[in-house]
Amino acid sequence: MAAKIWTLCNVLRGDGISYNQYISELTYLLFLKIAEENGSEATLPSGYRWADLVSYNGSNLLGHYQEMLTHLGSSAESGMVREIYAFPTTVFSHSENLRVVLDGLNAIKWHQISQDGLGQIYEALLAKNSEDARSGAGQYFTPRALVDTIVAVVKPRLGEVIQDPASGTGGFLISADGYLRHSVSPEGYNASPPRYEGMEIERGTYRLCLMNVFLHNMVASVSLGDALTQDSAVLSPADLILANPPFGSKFASARAKRPNFSFVTANKQLEFLQHIYRGLKPGGRAAVILPDNVLFEEGIGRQVRQELMDLCSLHTILRLPTGIFYAQGVKTNVLFFTRGHSDKGQTKETWIYDLRSGAPKFGKRTALTIKYFTDFIDRFGDWPTDSVPRPLDIQSDRFRRFSREEFSANGDNLDVRWLMEDEGSDELQLLRPEEISALILSELRAAIAEVEELHAQFDSSIGQ
Repeated sequence: MAAKIWTLCNVLRGDGISYNQYISELTYLLFLKIAEENGSEATLPSGYRWADLVSYNGSNLLGHYQEMLTHLGSSAESGMVREIYAFPTTVFSHSENLRVVLDGLNAIKWHQISQDGLGQIYEALLAKNSEDARSGAGQYFTPRALVDTIVAVVKPRLGEVIQDPASGTGGFLISADGYLRHSVSPEGYNASPPRYEGMEIERGTYRLCLMNVFLHNMVASVSLGDALTQDSAVLSPADLILANPPFGSKFASARAKRPNFSFVTANKQLEFLQHIYRGLKPGGRAAVILPDNVLFEEGIGRQVRQELMDLCSLHTILRLPTGIFYAQGVKTNVLFFTRGHSDKGQTKETWIYDLRSGAPKFGKRTALTIKYFTDFIDRFGDWPTDSVPRPLDIQSDRFRRFSREEFSANGDNLDVRWLMEDEGSDELQLLRPEEISALILSELRAAIAEVEELHAQFDSSIGQ
């Protein structure tokens, strides 16, 4: 289904429209269509619904569509509708192309798709966008296998405030909600629902996040704003924070920074890290994806790490394979920590799992799937959440324990390595024989799928 919707983008390629622009435009259209299918059109003003758009038979369909977008963004009663359509711009430049896309969406048998299925289709579109629009789309898309792994080990709980201050398209919040809904009964969930909060700085991405939340039938308070400024005042002290802050400093702002940050820096990852450990309730947990430089940067970087380890128990670091994000050279880690009940000496020991050394080159042919994280999930265990040290026999070639004193003696450098990263980019080092054969089969299937998709695109272009 996602492939069918994605193929419609080919209609617009001749107008120079990027995949990233298409997914944003698709959000406008899908919201109208799905509101019709699931009976929620009452949130839309009369005359500004899907049927009003597709039934238009005048000569200026594009102008009619633009007027609809403007009205929905300014006059709809629903706050979510106004936010999704706020400051709308359309990438269509010809009514004929708009008509082809409308007819294509209208031909899909939406009534056969469950609510969960709608969310999965939209996430598949976002994932596809991150693959094909490396120039920028991947910056807000965290691979689903990694998101689900992080959620599985931090174990969200009923009644918790669960926050993502750099929410992107909402992947962490949606995965946390899925984990809880599969862990408890509907009655238990409704009796003590979690409170989901998020913040996203980029308006287009914020729009995608709202749509993603809507399609997953979630209740979440997601705000447009910068968590590194006073915008963060709307975020509650959290029981659980999950985040993948944007890489680099491209989001630098002239606005005043947070007065409760101990250290002023131009490094946005260090600022986000301060927000996260200061935003936790005592006993609150966090998992945050950060680039390598946060682990070893001197000066303020070291001071932030010291404060982190004083205020929180930094119990686990997961070294991630390279190339799993849009910027292929970026090396990243996941830091797992728990806020203490005092402000000194909370970190006693830290376990580091090296998933980077000997890892395969992930991409279209070798997808990052949950199987690569199975050993990490098993060894992570329940010990950090139970406030009991991990037993030493859990140690392995990839999983090592380091004391706070060892870090201090090394200048509080957390970038500890004991395996050679170039020991083998060959995946054989990570997989058993039966998994190797399965990998070969999956690569063949991926190659066939690419050929079939290319064939479908040719058929589509010939039929136009």
